Amino acid sequence: MAALQFTLQHTDPSSKARAGHIVTDHGDILTPIFMPVGTVGSVKAVSQQQLKEEINAQIILGNTYHLYLRPGIDVLQKAGGLHQFKGWNRPILTDSGGYQVFSLAGTRKISEEGVLFQSHIDGSRHLFTPESVMDIQRAIGADIIMAFDECPPYPSDYKYAEKSMHLTHRWLDRCFTRFNETPDKYGYTQNLFPIVQGSTYTDLRKASCEYIASKDATGNAIGGLSVGEPDDMLYELCGLCCDNLPAHKPRYLMGVGTPWNILECIALGVDMFDCVMPTRNGRNAMLFTSQGVINIDNKKWESDFSPIDDGIDCHISNHYSKAYLRHLVKSKEILGLTIASVHNLAFYLWLVGEARKHIIEGDFVSWKNEMVPRLQTRL
Repeated sequence: MAALQFTLQHTDPSSKARAGHIVTDHGDILTPIFMPVGTVGSVKAVSQQQLKEEINAQIILGNTYHLYLRPGIDVLQKAGGLHQFKGWNRPILTDSGGYQVFSLAGTRKISEEGVLFQSHIDGSRHLFTPESVMDIQRAIGADIIMAFDECPPYPSDYKYAEKSMHLTHRWLDRCFTRFNETPDKYGYTQNLFPIVQGSTYTDLRKASCEYIASKDATGNAIGGLSVGEPDDMLYELCGLCCDNLPAHKPRYLMGVGTPWNILECIALGVDMFDCVMPTRNGRNAMLFTSQGVINIDNKKWESDFSPIDDGIDCHISNHYSKAYLRHLVKSKEILGLTIASVHNLAFYLWLVGEARKHIIEGDFVSWKNEMVPRLQTRL
C-alpha cells in the first residue's frame, strides 16, 4: 500500500503539455488521460469488459451522490467496495457530490455545516457534510477521493464567488481532518484531491490555487469550469490554474469536455479529464471521430457502408458501418446505444493517447493545431 505517485516524464517544448505516469494500488495511469464516467457504478450502455478490451480505460469515475442513494453504502461495504461490487480491478475516482448538489439548485440548502438536499429518487432529505462525504467515499472504496466543494453557477457576482470559495476552503480543511483521522478501507491506499474554485475571477482562482497547493495533496483538481462560460474564458482560467498549481502533482480538470477542449487544455498543462459527453452524445446519435463530428441520424449515412471510424484502434469502430449504426439508432435498438458509446469513448482514449505520443515526440502543438479544426468539422 502506497500513496499515489506521479512522475513527470516529458514536457512539450512549444507548450505546457505534459506526459506523465501515475501509480496507484489498482494500477498505472499514463497521462494525459480521459476517465469515462460511471455515474451509478456503470458507464451507461458499456460493459466493464468493453471498457477494458475495446476502450482500454485506465481509470473510471463513480458518483458519490448517486451511489450513496442507490445501492447505498451498506450494500457497497458488504460487497467489499465498488471495485468488487462491479468487477473492476483498475483505479476508480469518485467525485464528492458537490456538482450534483450544484445541479439540484431547487432542492438543496447550503450552510456552513454542509448541504441539505432532497433525493431525486424518493424526495427523502439528506445532509452531506465534508466529514460524511469523506466517510462515504472511503466506504465506496475509490483510489482517488474528491474534496467536498461548492461549485458556484455561471455567471456569479464577485461577492458570491468569493464567499463560496472561502466556504470551499473551510470545507477542505474539514475534509483533510476527517480523511487523516480515518483509515484506508479494503486494503489499499485512498488519496484525497482538493478542488480549486473561484468562478471566473482571476484573483480568486489564484488565491484558491495557492490555498489548495498548501495542502500538499497527492494531486489537485480544477473545478467550477465548463458550467456555461465561453471557451476562451475556460482556457484563460484553466491556464491560470495550471500556472499556479504544483508541477510535480497531477492536475485534473473536472467535467471537460469536447475533444477540442481537451486538446487545448492539455496544451495548458492538464493531465486528467472526465466528461459525460462521449456517452451522453453517443446515446443521442452524435459521434466524435478522427475526421470530425457525425450526426448518425442523418439520411446521408443511410447507405454509407464504410466503418464508423477506421482511423482509431477500436474493433467496434472499425467493424460496424455507419449505415448499420444508423439503422440501429433509427430502430431504437439498444445495441445502437452501446456501439455509439463504446466508439465515442474509444475515440476519446485514442485522442489522449495520440496527444501523449506527440508530447513525447516533441511535435504536440503542430499536431494539435492540425487536429482541432478537423475534430470540429461537421461531416
